[in-house]
Amino acid sequence: MAQRLSAHMTVMQNAAQRASKRLLRDFAEVEQLQVSIKGPSDFVSQADIRAEQTIRDELAKARPGYSFLMEESGASGSDAWTWRWVVDPLDGTTNFLHGIPHWAISIALERRFEDGHTEITAGCIYNPVNDEMFWAEKGLGAFMNDRRLRVSARRDFSEALFATGVPFAVSSGKTRLAFARTLGTLMPQIAGIRRFGSAALDLAWVAAGRYDGFWEQNLQPWDISAGILIVREAGGFVTDPHGAEEIGRDVVAANPHMHARLREAVADGIATSNGY
Repeated sequence: MAQRLSAHMTVMQNAAQRASKRLLRDFAEVEQLQVSIKGPSDFVSQADIRAEQTIRDELAKARPGYSFLMEESGASGSDAWTWRWVVDPLDGTTNFLHGIPHWAISIALERRFEDGHTEITAGCIYNPVNDEMFWAEKGLGAFMNDRRLRVSARRDFSEALFATGVPFAVSSGKTRLAFARTLGTLMPQIAGIRRFGSAALDLAWVAAGRYDGFWEQNLQPWDISAGILIVREAGGFVTDPHGAEEIGRDVVAANPHMHARLREAVADGIATSNGY
């Protein structure tokens, strides 16, 4: 039975699907894209910029008073916002530009309350290549298209499959060392570690039970906001490496049986890199 979408979720999914049509056309002609370089290992394509504009136009038309936090154009709208869209128009840009069919559009809706605290109330992550729409609304569960999602039930650490993001060339020595030490701790204990190049899809795949967990440092809100909600609504745990639910730029997500042990390994890797 198809799930009835709320007005917000309908707007979000429509925006993602509208932007995906041009992205798919550009992806089919990836060699002809105009590419500029923002910095080492940080590429932006005309496809990325066009997709962001399409999403902005669609969301602004449906909800004209809402503010934005977007990867390419940053924050816009009222500083006194109550509702804000958090958007990554193309998560996995490097994959996209190399013709690798693993990238996604991520849109989250953030609400700010009178006491100042904020929460993500809805999120969707769309993989146009496979036509997989991962989505969740707070308190209502997580779904892929019409199928309810649950994180994996795996308990044995030796059978765990985790995802991560490898630090880029511009990452600090401390970040690279923390990653290497975490990797060194985990690799002998688990079944495998994957790096596919899209944090948004990594989180979506944790929610779907494809991965048992995911960790990465130095992410941005548009990378993870939708994914955090989707994992939590699928029954998973998401915190920073020290166990706080208010997440900054470092995230650890996993099923309830794996989260504590994965989090401890990541925290230890960070702690042992502090003398770098």
